[in-house]
Amino acid sequence: MATESTAFTLVLPVLPLDDEVVLPGMVVPLDLSDAEVRAAVEAAQAAARSEPGKPRVLLVPRIDGTYAKTGVLGTVEQVGRLADGDPGALIRGRSRVRIGAGTTGPGAALWVEGARVDESVPDPLPGQVADLVKEYKALATTWLKKRGAWQVVDRVQAIDDVAALADNSGYSPFLTIEQKVELLETADPVARLKLATQALRDHLAEQEVAETIAKDVQEGVDKQQREFLLRRQLEAVRKELRELNGENSKDSAEESDDYRARVEAADLPEKVREAALKEVDKLERSSDQSPEGSWIRTWLDTVLEMPWNERTDDSASAHDIQGAKAVLDAEHAGLEDVKERITEYLAVRKRRSERGLGVIGGRRGGAVLALVGPPGVGKTSLGESVAHAMGRRFVRVALGGVRDEAEIRGHRRTYVGALPGRIVRAIKEAGSMNPVVLLDEIDKVGSDFRGDPAAALLEVLDPAQNHTFRDHYLEVELDLSDVVFLATANVLEAIPEALADRMEIVRLDGYTEDEKVVIARDHLLPRQLERAGLAEDEVTIDEGALRKLAGEYTREAGVRTLERSIARLLRKVAAQHELGDRKLPFTVTEDDLRGLIGRPHHVPESAQDPAERRTSVPGVATGLAVTGAGGDVLFVEASLADPETGAAGLTLTGQLGDVMKESAQIALSFLRSHGAELELPVGDLKGRGVHIHFPAGAVPKDGPSAGITMTTALASLLSGRLVRTDVAMTGEVSLTGRVLPIGGVKQKLLAAQRAGVTTVIIPKRNEPDLDDVPAEVLDKLDVHTVTDVRQVLELALAPATNGAAPEVPVAA
Repeated sequence: MATESTAFTLVLPVLPLDDEVVLPGMVVPLDLSDAEVRAAVEAAQAAARSEPGKPRVLLVPRIDGTYAKTGVLGTVEQVGRLADGDPGALIRGRSRVRIGAGTTGPGAALWVEGARVDESVPDPLPGQVADLVKEYKALATTWLKKRGAWQVVDRVQAIDDVAALADNSGYSPFLTIEQKVELLETADPVARLKLATQALRDHLAEQEVAETIAKDVQEGVDKQQREFLLRRQLEAVRKELRELNGENSKDSAEESDDYRARVEAADLPEKVREAALKEVDKLERSSDQSPEGSWIRTWLDTVLEMPWNERTDDSASAHDIQGAKAVLDAEHAGLEDVKERITEYLAVRKRRSERGLGVIGGRRGGAVLALVGPPGVGKTSLGESVAHAMGRRFVRVALGGVRDEAEIRGHRRTYVGALPGRIVRAIKEAGSMNPVVLLDEIDKVGSDFRGDPAAALLEVLDPAQNHTFRDHYLEVELDLSDVVFLATANVLEAIPEALADRMEIVRLDGYTEDEKVVIARDHLLPRQLERAGLAEDEVTIDEGALRKLAGEYTREAGVRTLERSIARLLRKVAAQHELGDRKLPFTVTEDDLRGLIGRPHHVPESAQDPAERRTSVPGVATGLAVTGAGGDVLFVEASLADPETGAAGLTLTGQLGDVMKESAQIALSFLRSHGAELELPVGDLKGRGVHIHFPAGAVPKDGPSAGITMTTALASLLSGRLVRTDVAMTGEVSLTGRVLPIGGVKQKLLAAQRAGVTTVIIPKRNEPDLDDVPAEVLDKLDVHTVTDVRQVLELALAPATNGAAPEVPVAA
């Protein structure tokens, strides 16, 4: 064990070493230009004049201004010039010195007292120490051979002293200052050798890892250089072949390099980039004659044209809910339900954005709405208004008549002429990942042997899974969760149930007459004036004329026919002006309509001559129905056959469905069982055939809502009492005479108001549906809610005439 020796007390000038450590046995040159080094050497030389031997100094490391506790006794071997010409001194480290207190001495140097450190080891060396010596020499030899220092290898192998061998590691450039200080301050030679061995072992391990990495990198670089060289050679060969064959087409290698550069420069998601680079590799391996090359190029063009990370910023109006609502109100009159739903969506989106909830679980805040309503109510144009209000791009996808599933999901690339589906093409056309996509006429989608497109739409319109939509052509995930899908349909029942379940249904039941007048004045008339080449101050249509156009010249839920009537009216005026028959400006009044476009086509039943009304004879009742074109009035006619003909039973005509046929049988059964109670001559039904007819026989009809209408028609037929002209009704009837609820109340009431009906009978349980009916319509209608057929008959049948009972109509 090394100990301090008190037999030798030294007084030496201190030579500080900044960020450097000298161990015993090392020989180092020091620059005398440094004032402290020069002062220490001069002080040692001055002291050596009075003492035998070479000048001695104490080499002490100074780390960040702090001196180490142990230094090295060094002798000044030579003073002269260094290699660069500066004055210097060659100093050899001799032994460790434990530093004591400071003292005085000649010169400007700092003098300290010190005691030598005994570093003796037992002789012979113990077995473990001998093994440690061998290991260190082996590690040092390995390291020196890697550096090519063969002469130093022999010198290290010749060192047998443990202390000298450990201190020899001071020459190692990989040791840090802290490690060298630790070696200096470790007095025990064996412990010092262990530290040196461990440091050398760690360095060799790090060097091996670094060499492995460098080797891998070099191999990769060599492979790339070799691949580049081979490609250049291949390009040269192909060029020679083209010139030999007289071809001037672009080299596929150049083309593939161009695609690789485009893919690497494009802003693509990581998985899409990987898939694209794989296809580029295939393109590089394919020959010029292979058809696969053209398929790959088409696919790469499609992928590179997709707006993978492009999103339009929502406009200020999308965050200004009042402004967005103003945009919708300005472009569409009425349609309060759907505008309210869009406003709700924008409000929720704004709040999510303010709270940093734009993306939750990989899904963004898109929407899937289905606008269901009759033609001409503005479903398609509403999609453009929604995009305008949100500041997004608008794309329309027409689905009417689509029967191939590949039209939605795309074709597999194995087919010639394969293309992505309509959804992907819509995103590509929009140029952003968050457009408003209108899926027009989704109820007209068909299916055949090529698949069911409606089934392919299930993933597209499912907010829970459309963030990972996969097109068969692209075969990479496409995020549709930020797209606002608006689907339009005329008939909700025509949409598959699974598909309808994924969409939020918003009904557009049609416009009131007042709304039609506003739409015609603010939207239709300016547009048709422009198309007719007329200025706004040249032709005006007063409100009375517009109201008559909407009420008597057209009868529809929407405004498409109304717009055509306005266009026809303006064309007539323009033609008369060009012929010199009319001067402009001109104001069209209600009285001018007949002379310009003819007589009205839809005169209300109440405005007709009493003798010409359909209900002017017993056995005819007015019902209300819902068709693909909205609500409409439906007349029911009933008659009894002559008993002599022998045609007993129930006959139904008018192309009726099974449900409506059953309603007719229920109505007849109810009257047969309760006729006496209702004071009806049900005996007339015995042995006589009953015929119920629904006019417009070419139009299919079905549903239970004509039950009370058929019952009223039969009761009118038996009693001889007329059905009131101003009354229309709807409701299902049961065998006990209960009036059961039906659907489409709003559409039916709008149809009644358009037809000039003033009194409407609906089931009691449909009373909550009246909240959806516009107030101006309810003000014009006297709506009665009933629960029993008896109440219907009391309201619908006119009082019996005095005198003889009228004869019951008999079928010819």
